[in-house]
Amino acid sequence: MTRAEEFEQLRPLLFSIAYRLLGSVSEAEDVVQEAWLRWEAASTQPTSAKAFLSAIVSRISIDVLRSARVRREEYVGPWFPEPLLTDPYEDPEHSAELADSVSMAALLLLERLSPLERAAFVLREVFGFGFGEIASAVGRSEAACRQLVVRARRHMDEGRPRFEADRTEREELAGRFLDAFRDGNVDGLTALLAADVQMVGDAGGKAPQWADRFIGAGNVARVLASLVPLFARIGAKMEPHEVNGQPGAIFRDRDGRVLNTWALDILDGQIQTIRTVSNPDKLGHVGPVADAWAALREGNQARRPMN
Repeated sequence: MTRAEEFEQLRPLLFSIAYRLLGSVSEAEDVVQEAWLRWEAASTQPTSAKAFLSAIVSRISIDVLRSARVRREEYVGPWFPEPLLTDPYEDPEHSAELADSVSMAALLLLERLSPLERAAFVLREVFGFGFGEIASAVGRSEAACRQLVVRARRHMDEGRPRFEADRTEREELAGRFLDAFRDGNVDGLTALLAADVQMVGDAGGKAPQWADRFIGAGNVARVLASLVPLFARIGAKMEPHEVNGQPGAIFRDRDGRVLNTWALDILDGQIQTIRTVSNPDKLGHVGPVADAWAALREGNQARRPMN
């Protein structure tokens, strides 16, 4: 196997590590590309390509995380990870950990950790790396890495997200919810929403947003129903799609350009949280991005009565 073939075989794993560390598809892709350049330039063949490349990706991601913290402190409104439509890496031995760790809720919890805690936790708890490999990746002793994981696990356990265990039930409920939304059925929506449901949006100051957060089944149902006529006026289409391992949807304008994504947290037969991402900077990997401001203007103009 050539060095290039070996790298391509490991690319899904490397991207999945980088994405969980950074919460950004574009930054994860950049990190993987930088890892390839370093791999290509390496003068010796390491004993384990997986360990070597995972360590490179982890170190670069830690550096990016440290610089990103300042940017996120200055971010306008709630910050969410870039929506991930498909996780390229699969591992039957860690399938549950992989699925849980890519959800929006889990990635937001990871934001509470220091860069080193986050890297140690992801490598150990999600991907099952040994402490020797983690020590090499983060530049700390094995004992220190064990402490990093213990602290990270404690933080994560305090707020660990819970989701509907039965995938079929979860998808069926999401389907009923999206149908009720499509119909603008306030009562149907309210019945599927938890009493304390939250609808939270990440527009980053670069797309229309009515408010950062709506709370309560009645409030959220009315907001959702009010969007239906607007979407109809601009010819928007809703495409049910898994987002970050949870049921969700992609919204596109009449030309197929992306307006936003939704990710749904479902537990106990109800929608607990709706997270929307409309910041155009976070949607480019989903497809061509719509001008959401222009779409809003079109919708408002179409609503005005003719003189």
